[in-house]
Amino acid sequence: MPTSHTSTEALESDACYLAMKTHDARFDGSFFTAVTSTGIYCRPVCRVKLPRRENCRFFRHAAQAEAAGFRPCLRCRPELAPRAATWSTEDASRILALQAARLIDEPDAWSEDGPGAAQIAARLGVSDRHLRRIFEVQFGVSPLQYLQTRRLLAAKQLIADTRLPMTQVALASGFASVRRFNAAFLEHYGLNPSALRRAGGATAEGGEAKAIEVRLGFRPPYDANAMLGFFARRALRGVEVVSTSDGKEPAKGSTPTYVKLTRTLRIQQGGQAHAGWLQLRFDLEREQVLLSISDSLAAVLPIVISRARALFDLDAEPMAINAALHAAFPHGDGLRVPGAVDGFELAVRAVLGQQITVAAARTLGSRLVEAFGEPLATPVEGLDRLFPTPVAIADASGDALGQLGIVRQRQTALHAIAREVAAGKLALHAGADVPSTIAALQELPGIGAWTAQYIAMRALRWPDAFPAGDVALQKALGVTTARAASEASQAWRPWRSYAVLRAWHAPSSPSPAVAATDVAITESPLITTAGLTA
Repeated sequence: MPTSHTSTEALESDACYLAMKTHDARFDGSFFTAVTSTGIYCRPVCRVKLPRRENCRFFRHAAQAEAAGFRPCLRCRPELAPRAATWSTEDASRILALQAARLIDEPDAWSEDGPGAAQIAARLGVSDRHLRRIFEVQFGVSPLQYLQTRRLLAAKQLIADTRLPMTQVALASGFASVRRFNAAFLEHYGLNPSALRRAGGATAEGGEAKAIEVRLGFRPPYDANAMLGFFARRALRGVEVVSTSDGKEPAKGSTPTYVKLTRTLRIQQGGQAHAGWLQLRFDLEREQVLLSISDSLAAVLPIVISRARALFDLDAEPMAINAALHAAFPHGDGLRVPGAVDGFELAVRAVLGQQITVAAARTLGSRLVEAFGEPLATPVEGLDRLFPTPVAIADASGDALGQLGIVRQRQTALHAIAREVAAGKLALHAGADVPSTIAALQELPGIGAWTAQYIAMRALRWPDAFPAGDVALQKALGVTTARAASEASQAWRPWRSYAVLRAWHAPSSPSPAVAATDVAITESPLITTAGLTA
């Protein structure tokens, strides 16, 4: 029988029960309901018979429920829930604990052995003991217990949704050996991994190789067409394909309906490169995104899942964001901040897009891919190239880049970023330290505040990025200086990245023709001053 618990963060139990009763997807991942009569914990959207109120216990995090002895539901599958991406501008201990959890949640921030408490503490500049203390106060579990839950839920998703051998599942989920994996699974869930796969009816191992497909949850509202349209206008030839519902190129001036994004991807892990393709398509009725990947990326599937979630901003908490921004931007409640599957790629595209339009940046990017990207065979027409590596860009001569139409100032910036990333001196992912990374970027030639803030917004997934010097942003806010824009933005912290996107997308934003003029006198990269409508 699960043990009693004391929640580390007060939850309004009656409100949680009502959200569970109505299957409200807005609360998915914000809390979990554990049922004492069954020993199982569920997401608020679970469609099982409603348990009695007195049998329900509510936890903020899955790790808390598992530490109290509850097992994850096999029907609603807690591993599919969006992550809790809470941000705060107050309470230093709370922020530190949340940052530690963010590092645990971000596979790109892990070493080969995974993040240990000592490693995370050193990264955050505190002692191991202090980190454990504030982490347990905030989450009710230790960093190790939190990490163990993350690994087990990741493994559970791979077991349920893929045909990967158990050895590969164990290693991909961060376990050092299959023996440790089996022991942890049996201890936490009361059954071995093979039994779970048989219970879920997954395809037997060793079957015919084909794309691996998993499901990713998100919280509504979500403007899927705006997100896909953003990527469609920036799709690089050979790297990305965004498909419409009728499969045809949209007519000029029309508003097409987009259905899926397919692109190539390279992931470097443990000195080995894994290259393949991924495809993302929305299932809005179930509040899910269906992710398909090539078998060549199976060994790094948790990293692919993490990057796909970042690309579509699936862990955003619209209730908190809209509470802060709806009064000023009532039109944008479903907008999300587009992310990136590779921080270096995003930085390169940001530099290429400085002072030119989206279409011109797309042309330069496509030329760069054609010249320096490696060929890749895929089953998707028009998808046949990987984005160039940092080493390839660092080694590219000025003459070769100049022939593509890239001016000397941009060449210098590209070389500087590529060398820093290739040398391991600059990390551009969601687990990177935001202030130090922004400072390091601005020390590079050709990288100003706008580009650094833009990279922080999309590659570092910082929700409070704010390019105050952007001319169109200032116009949308009704101010004329960067200082005035920054002062006007203080009420929207820590969600200013979302405020920027809504301002660019606002009906009062300048037309594309005006935006093209403004771009020439600002540092705006890929999101032009016309924002999503460009």
